[in-house]
Amino acid sequence: MNMRNIAIIAHVDHGKTTLVDRLLQQSGAFRDNQRVAERVMDSNDLEKERGITILAKATSVVWKDTRVNIVDTPGHADFGGEVERILSMVDSAIVLVDAAEGPMPQTKFVVGKALKIGLKPIVCINKVDKPDARVTEVVNEVFDLFAALDATDEQLDFPIIYGSAKQGWMADAPEGPQDQGMGPLFDLVLKHVPQPKIEEGSFRLLGTLLEANPYLGRIVTGRVFAGSVKPNQPVKVLDRQGNIVEQGRVSKILAFRGIERQPIEEAEAGDIVAIAGLEKFNVADTLCALDVTVPLQAQPIDPPTLSMTFMVNDSPLAGTEGDKVTSRMIRARLYKEAEGNVALKVEDSPSGESFIVSGRGELQLGILIETMRREGFELSISRPRVVFKRDEDGNLLEPIEEVVIDVDEEHSGVVVQKMAERKADMLEMRPSGGDRLRLVFHCPTRGLIGYQGELLTDTRGTAIMNRLFHEYAPYRGEIQGRRNGVLISNEQGEAVAYAMWKLEDRGPMMIEPGWKVYRGMIVGEHTRDNDLEINVLKGKQLTNIRTQSKDEAVRLTPPIRMTLEKALAYIQDDERVEVTPKSIRLRKAHLDPNERKRAERAKEAEVG
Repeated sequence: MNMRNIAIIAHVDHGKTTLVDRLLQQSGAFRDNQRVAERVMDSNDLEKERGITILAKATSVVWKDTRVNIVDTPGHADFGGEVERILSMVDSAIVLVDAAEGPMPQTKFVVGKALKIGLKPIVCINKVDKPDARVTEVVNEVFDLFAALDATDEQLDFPIIYGSAKQGWMADAPEGPQDQGMGPLFDLVLKHVPQPKIEEGSFRLLGTLLEANPYLGRIVTGRVFAGSVKPNQPVKVLDRQGNIVEQGRVSKILAFRGIERQPIEEAEAGDIVAIAGLEKFNVADTLCALDVTVPLQAQPIDPPTLSMTFMVNDSPLAGTEGDKVTSRMIRARLYKEAEGNVALKVEDSPSGESFIVSGRGELQLGILIETMRREGFELSISRPRVVFKRDEDGNLLEPIEEVVIDVDEEHSGVVVQKMAERKADMLEMRPSGGDRLRLVFHCPTRGLIGYQGELLTDTRGTAIMNRLFHEYAPYRGEIQGRRNGVLISNEQGEAVAYAMWKLEDRGPMMIEPGWKVYRGMIVGEHTRDNDLEINVLKGKQLTNIRTQSKDEAVRLTPPIRMTLEKALAYIQDDERVEVTPKSIRLRKAHLDPNERKRAERAKEAEVG
């Protein structure tokens, strides 16, 4: 059977996953009356809620006797490590662009990688039915983007197709015809995308995506570059340097057929398949026949730039809301996650009671914590720390990210000022249409921890920030952290409205009346720069004087609402976030005030 391998590249929210749904529907991958979830490729709950694709996924459809393998790529920078490797599996890419927003920074990142390895993309202008669509300008912007990314003349001569994935049609012109469904896009893929190139020699497959399956163990998805493979065939795994990682047998070969994976008896060169049966086979490794000695070329995996410590929840409320609370359970869950997620690194701490989890950004680690709390875990989590390195001369290096912020002109001043405080260098500032500016910075990862929420507040929710790992560079010095101290509960019990009302002049609260509190728990933000212990349990003294004005209901200012991301960005080094299936609480690492003072003195002595 003829074959085509394509990836779909798009910025977050430009309609990529909806497009794949439509292609599956039209090719008959599922029946019209079959109940299929909307955005069928976003399989986990968090992907559905946030509307982003976290894990890359493959699917395949048959159109006019040709099998088209389609790989859906994540558009988010925290998952950028997946993107580069995926592109090595395919022979072309559909660059999907929103007809109103035009090409965005994330598109630039992935398109740049695609052009560099020589792919000739198809440009698909989606959402042409939007009232603010500006089709001609967007096509010109895509051309300018390709030119800026050093595209060859051949790559600049890209075919364009227009349509609306939501309404289920594509056509050669923005106005239609709309009655041919997705057919024109399929036909363009068959015409424009070359057949997969097949190399000479024995079986070789490059590992691209990894997952841990409860029944089959480790499953690695990749493209067969040469030869063929059958179940039970003896194979070996080579790393990028050509060293043998392991030898074994293929237990199962799964091929993507529509929205399901089916076992097949033989995988041939050019196809994209998933293989089970090997324990150490990792992404970027080559699976090959026993006589092969040279590995396939692969993209190295981006280094983790951020780490957090996951600990057992040891607060007085531990175990009251979750059912998975022991370090053994947490350890097993984290190592299972690391098996299927290449960008994540898990290590036991020297004490053995906590685990250091390193990843590529707050979003990625935040999603892991959110997933675990939904599974019933209780955790105590430290402040995110940046992963530093040292060069040959012993100088300290830190990760620097390229940050692109699109913002309304009136708010650009505050963004530039805040980024300067975070030790960022501004590279460019240019208009991006509609009274908006595009600002580009190189900023230390340290400075960006927790900035997303602040940016949205500063710009009334109008700014869009995109970040990419750029390089490790010399340490840029201290960055000013949180300036306010916190209000700490000095008793255990339930918060009382009257006590909170009496304490309002001390600073805004983070709790509500009736919430359970304990000694050492953070209940609010102090108006000054020192921490203050307060009693939020103290009720009103009863007297026999009754006056109308005195007994009016207590009116409290609404509390600061702490989401997981906000809490992780807010805490200092001596504080923790307590995460349970029902609550997110902030607390001091040492709950006892005397222990806190001792720890502070010890820290001062170290510095001194």
